[in-house]
Amino acid sequence: MTNLAIAAHGLRKSYGDKTVLDGFDITVPEGTIFSLLGPNGAGKTTAVKILSTLIAPDPGSGQITVGGHDLATNAQSARAAIGVTGQFSAVDGLITGEENMLLMADLHHLSKAEGRRVTAELLERFDLVEAAKKPASTYSGGMKRRLDIAMTLVGSPRIIFLDEPTTGLDPRSRHNMWNIIRELVTDGVTVFLTTQYLEEADELADRIAVLNDGKIAAEGTAEELKRLIPGGHVRLRFTDPVAFQSAALAVTEAVRDDEALALQIPSDGSQRNLRSILDRLDVAGIEADELTVHTPDLDDVFFALTSTSGVPTQPKETVR
Repeated sequence: MTNLAIAAHGLRKSYGDKTVLDGFDITVPEGTIFSLLGPNGAGKTTAVKILSTLIAPDPGSGQITVGGHDLATNAQSARAAIGVTGQFSAVDGLITGEENMLLMADLHHLSKAEGRRVTAELLERFDLVEAAKKPASTYSGGMKRRLDIAMTLVGSPRIIFLDEPTTGLDPRSRHNMWNIIRELVTDGVTVFLTTQYLEEADELADRIAVLNDGKIAAEGTAEELKRLIPGGHVRLRFTDPVAFQSAALAVTEAVRDDEALALQIPSDGSQRNLRSILDRLDVAGIEADELTVHTPDLDDVFFALTSTSGVPTQPKETVR
């Protein structure tokens, strides 16, 4: 059985008469990337703050365990297992990158020799050796973010909370940060990621949850979530009118486009469904000139699950 790094059931948090989290439920297996999506104000940062012991849930909230420790009875042990990189950098711009790292080593009660060893290793790992002696205020946004995560790793946490770690970064810096996050998981670390970039969640996360109105609206792999949204289909295009007519007879549920010599077949985009369609064409001895798979993407999922109208956008397409 897979061990869970994080588990929360029935988590609630209110500020006055405003309910931010209302029965929040998640499970995150060890050594995976879990991404929490949601519109601004959905409660993502509040969830991170509670799970990382920075604030308490409402009295009577359900059970929360982090790193195998119950937060209600053993929060201190949970803190020893986690690291947090918030939306806003914890880097002190008045001192150098190296001094920021050594300060974190002191806060983790590392010996001077151990602190210098860990600092040197992390500065090299995050490509900050050349800038180590320079004031952090001179760093670019991407460098500050790398230093921020390096500081988080000083205590060798097994669970890391990354709250919108690439906000404000240029595309190159964002891709560099993605590589860093992947390397962390390769080392066995569990990453809890909140992000506003749907592409980021699609690219990185093993599982994704969409938070809306304080509750998890849906959870699953990126592909599972995409299948929740209707409108997926396979489009077959022909240049030979005879082949087009034969295909229309073989795939009776298809919608015909006689002018374009194309057929549109409802599909969930899965390999099994696609194979079924191709097998039927093979049996009939028909070969399409072009096959296009149209599937909803995470943008469609996000808007459908968080929109008051619940109307998804037009599905995107991938040409095979």
